[in-house]
Amino acid sequence: MKNFLSILCCCIALQASAQQNVQFSQYVFNMLSVNPAYAGYKGDWYLNAIYRHQWVDFPGAPQTGGVSIDGLTNAPDERVGVGAQVMVDNLGPQQTLSAYGFYSYRIPLGDEGTRRLCIGLGGGITQYSIDGNALKYVDDLDQALPLGKTSQIVPDARFGVYYYTPKFYLSASVMDLFSLYTSNFRYYWGGYNYSTLRKTQHLYVGAGYLLDLSENLKLKPSLMIKEDFKGPTNVDLTAFLLIAEKLWIGGSYRTGVKLWSKPALAKDLEQLDAASAMVEFYATPQLRIGYSYDLSINKLAGYQAGSHEISIGYLFSKKKTRISSPRYF
Repeated sequence: MKNFLSILCCCIALQASAQQNVQFSQYVFNMLSVNPAYAGYKGDWYLNAIYRHQWVDFPGAPQTGGVSIDGLTNAPDERVGVGAQVMVDNLGPQQTLSAYGFYSYRIPLGDEGTRRLCIGLGGGITQYSIDGNALKYVDDLDQALPLGKTSQIVPDARFGVYYYTPKFYLSASVMDLFSLYTSNFRYYWGGYNYSTLRKTQHLYVGAGYLLDLSENLKLKPSLMIKEDFKGPTNVDLTAFLLIAEKLWIGGSYRTGVKLWSKPALAKDLEQLDAASAMVEFYATPQLRIGYSYDLSINKLAGYQAGSHEISIGYLFSKKKTRISSPRYF
């Protein structure tokens, strides 16, 4: 039993290779979580809350919740956006709690300010914890197992670029910039020491476009590529149909792709991941309510009951022009 905890942590880290950074199916309505340069995009202050329960009925399955807010300062020409985000992620006995602040400098590329190149920075802290009370063991009073919760706090930073027009966006960001220096988190219990989840830098690249199909129908396809340079490269293909400016109905397909050779990965690794169905409803011009259901299409499908994700967004609009000309991304 002395090596039980370290083996368990290794298994969690391997199982969560794509879970080190939280992933959301509704990322197109929660872009601040993947790019700090997005801060202030909607013009007015925007509050967003999201909860995701992944792999329902799977023991120790990931559960994630977060709240964010962003908006513009009083800088001339709406050039400065700021924001903040708090996120908690539970995975088995391990918990990650993070808090970030964001700054975005928004460069206008036209007189009307509808096209901008945004450069963003994010900084914050992350607390990594392991709860020994959540572990099940055979031998009582095993000195190698923690009797309670132990944690460690480390700093972190993010960088992003976001370009948008009224009908197009292009996004690129790098997460976990300090991971090369803070990736080895060690805990000490009863004379033993253990290494837990080793984080690595993540690259997110995405793009989206809005197509006018008719007066009351709009189509919004988008693409997101997630890369950690060690595990599988993940790709999200998403499409939404907007009906009468009130109801978004969409779906997405998530899979792994092989862009280049990675010696550490098994050659027979399954690429299929999940498919999602999503609905976003604007109860008022300011209030959005969203839900998505993910269905696994890999070998994990028979061991869990899918994933649920709920999000709520509220725009504190002071200008009527924001409502009559909504931000689609």
